[in-house]
Amino acid sequence: MDFWDVFWLLLIFIPLLLIWAFAIVDIFRRDDLSGWLKALWIVVVILAPFFGTLIYLIFRRPGATPQERQAMDQASRDFVQKYAPTDTAQQLSMLADLHDRGKLTDAEFAAEKARVLDAAKAVTPTTPSGPTGPTSAATSAAAAKPTAPSGI
Repeated sequence: MDFWDVFWLLLIFIPLLLIWAFAIVDIFRRDDLSGWLKALWIVVVILAPFFGTLIYLIFRRPGATPQERQAMDQASRDFVQKYAPTDTAQQLSMLADLHDRGKLTDAEFAAEKARVLDAAKAVTPTTPSGPTGPTSAATSAAAAKPTAPSGI
């Protein structure tokens, strides 16, 4: 066995065989394909191993099995927890952007906006309210003014 035979076997043939086997096993694992569609994909992949497998892998939708859907959900939650804006203004800006791009309907936008604003009100501490107006401002300014010592 010369160098090119080993090269062809180890670096080209075995990886292609593994990808082909992955495609066949994946077709059987999927729960989103009907029986006839699975049979059609198996025939395509077996009769045209290279091009059939390539076409299957290109058109394969993610989330074909319950484990993949669960992993995608967890990854989405992790991403949102890590990169979601925590500031109310940033959240409202992001919601407005999603609404402008058509990703959120008017009802969804209004509901999320109300949720963000309610959460902001719940977190914001209340300040003691006192009398407001020019008399209280003048009184507080006079109280804050230092007095000169009477002996000078």
